[in-house]
Amino acid sequence: MEPVPGIVVTNEVVLPENELKFSFVRASGPGGQNVNKVASAVQLRFDIRNSPALSLEVKDRLIKLAGSRVTEDGVMIIEARRYRTQEQNRFDATQRLVAWIRKALEKPKTRKATRPTVTAKAARMSAKRKRGEVKHLRQYIPEDWE
Repeated sequence: MEPVPGIVVTNEVVLPENELKFSFVRASGPGGQNVNKVASAVQLRFDIRNSPALSLEVKDRLIKLAGSRVTEDGVMIIEARRYRTQEQNRFDATQRLVAWIRKALEKPKTRKATRPTVTAKAARMSAKRKRGEVKHLRQYIPEDWE
C-alpha cells in the first residue's frame, strides 16, 4: 500500500493533497505588463470541519484562531499574492496553512485558580485607605476657609 502524498504538518499530522483546493485569480497591485493578463494570486480553500486529518479539538481551535478567514461552512480561505508566480504563491499559501494548523495543535495552558495571600489583601486595603485619606484632605470645605 502506497502512502498518500500529502503535506507534513508534524510527525503525527499529514494533510492529504486532495483536501486542498487551489484557485488562481488576478492579483491586485503593481505587476507591470502582466498585471491584467496573468492570474498569479492563489486562493487556498481547506475544509476544516470535514478534514479527517485533524481531531475535533484541533478543528475547533483552528476555527477560533482563523476567525474571519473561515466561512460559515467551516472552509478556511487563505489568499496569497505576495509573489509574481503561481508556484511561489501556492507554496506561500500552503506554508501559511501549515503554520495555522501547528498553532492550533498547541494545547492551551489550563488556568489554575489562585487566591491572594493575607499579606497581599492587607497591602491592598492599606493602599486604598491611604488613597482615601489623600482624597479626603483635598476636599474643599467652605467653613474651614472663612
